Amino acid sequence: MSKKGRYVAWATAGAAVVAGAGISAQTTMAATSWPAQKTYTGRAFDTCTAPSLKAMKAWNTGFYGAAAVYIGGKNRGCAQPNLTASWVKSVNSTGWKLIPLYVGAQPPCQKSANRERFTSSTASSLGASNAKDAVAKASALGMKAGSPIYLDMEPYDVTNKACNDAVLTYVRSFTKTLRNATYRGGFYGFSSSSAKAIATAANKTDLPGNLWYALWDKKNTTTTDWPWNSTQFTNHSRGHQYMVNSKETRGGYTITVDRNAWDAPVAIIG
Repeated sequence: MSKKGRYVAWATAGAAVVAGAGISAQTTMAATSWPAQKTYTGRAFDTCTAPSLKAMKAWNTGFYGAAAVYIGGKNRGCAQPNLTASWVKSVNSTGWKLIPLYVGAQPPCQKSANRERFTSSTASSLGASNAKDAVAKASALGMKAGSPIYLDMEPYDVTNKACNDAVLTYVRSFTKTLRNATYRGGFYGFSSSSAKAIATAANKTDLPGNLWYALWDKKNTTTTDWPWNSTQFTNHSRGHQYMVNSKETRGGYTITVDRNAWDAPVAIIG
């Protein structure tokens, strides 16, 4: 289900920043010298439409230190009237860290309607073209090389081998293309399906080095409920979406957000 669709369905039914952390679990890196990773550790939120600058300033209370923003993709669910290079610069100057999220093509076996899907034959080419678009969108917003871009992959049937193989082909192509442009590979998915496919893939070549898993257990952690081998995605490479549809008011502004525990790269703002 798309991000917007999830919000419709839900409606109806302390922080530290570390610079210079290494690139974890990534292969075939194109660049020999990468900008230092900018890591944020603490609470983050994501919401379908980037809030206004006034709302972001009002929400800058210290509870959240980072916000995920949907920078592009044909399957992006909400309009982004606030998300401009000026907004990014202003929000960054107030202390917020930003997490770029791109809603690319979705799997052929996914049940929900999508504007763009890949097939086994188009997975590689679409992965590359989507990644080029993601880099262009991030760069236009002032998110510099060395920043991560998290690919949003909604749930699908991972037991469908042909579909799962197509997903891995698409993700590898997307991630390799990001790295060729000196952007870090990230992935948002569900612990029961899309994130599981990445974490449990036998061949790790060209898979993202940063995994943001949706597991709605209301536990603000990236370690105690980590569903897979504890040696995976270490060295500041994990995000955990632990609570959704949280309607919160701060400084007079009410926003419905998802809560995340974060210990992973964030955008480098230029």
